[in-house]
Amino acid sequence: MTRVEVGEAVEVGAPAEVVWHTVTDWASQGEWMLGTRVRPTSGGDGRRLGAILEAVTGFGPLGVTDRMEIVEWSPPRRCVVRHLGRVVRGDGVFEVLPLGPERARFRWSELLDLPLGRLGALGWAVVRPAFRAGLVFSLRRLERRCEAVYRSGA
Repeated sequence: MTRVEVGEAVEVGAPAEVVWHTVTDWASQGEWMLGTRVRPTSGGDGRRLGAILEAVTGFGPLGVTDRMEIVEWSPPRRCVVRHLGRVVRGDGVFEVLPLGPERARFRWSELLDLPLGRLGALGWAVVRPAFRAGLVFSLRRLERRCEAVYRSGA
């Protein structure tokens, strides 16, 4: 297995607590995360260590199901999920850093275990630019959503 890392960060005009709450509202992630729907499967809202989440990423009838377990839960700063699927394996990391009372930085990193040795690494080289573009697009949507939530006082 080869492990690769891809990550991006965005600065948000909202307090760290608003960013954290928005990012970990799993059921609403599809409103900012490109082509993804997430739901907790272990009961409750999934905001706890050991919670199991299920994401479906794709468009139309084409999609990949990604089961994840929260393996680190340090609110309101850091959450690590372990991808448990056949296709997607590795760790996803969400980190929120306060930059002041009304500003925060959110960093999303994926540490992915590529299957198929050299063939998987070659496939990743092809897919990586599109993956990164989707990550950046999603983070811009997250930024707008957090700022709108903060301005509305919700």
